[in-house]
Amino acid sequence: MMRDAATTIGNLIDKQGVSFISSVGEDGYPCTKAMLPPRIREGIRVFYFTTNTSSMRVRHFKENPKACIYFCDKRFFRGVMLKGTMEVLEDDESRRLIWHEGDTMYYPKGVDDPDYCVLRFTAESGRYYSNFKSENFPVE
Repeated sequence: MMRDAATTIGNLIDKQGVSFISSVGEDGYPCTKAMLPPRIREGIRVFYFTTNTSSMRVRHFKENPKACIYFCDKRFFRGVMLKGTMEVLEDDESRRLIWHEGDTMYYPKGVDDPDYCVLRFTAESGRYYSNFKSENFPVE
């Protein structure tokens, strides 16, 4: 049993170069996509990602905010799933909050590019897999 979920899970997340996010598609089935790691993490509850406003995922989250994010440490065969909701943020403050130099590679018009937005995920529950066992943990 995990003693300190926030530390254990946070450390796993911070070491990953990729994250997976899942949305609910128009047909009611889950849709999963590999993404860059979150730009900001507030504990293990709130995560900020960048994405294209024109993406299928943004359409999904605007229609149904239910979401899941997953991080996998393939070296030690451990992983964490967080279920919650995803918000699509298009306000200037949110966009500037997570903007990095070099993002013009993805958003050529800069921080004000209309095809640049922020996804804010808020976890409601979590499940951790390690040593061939899974356990649910509270997200606080």
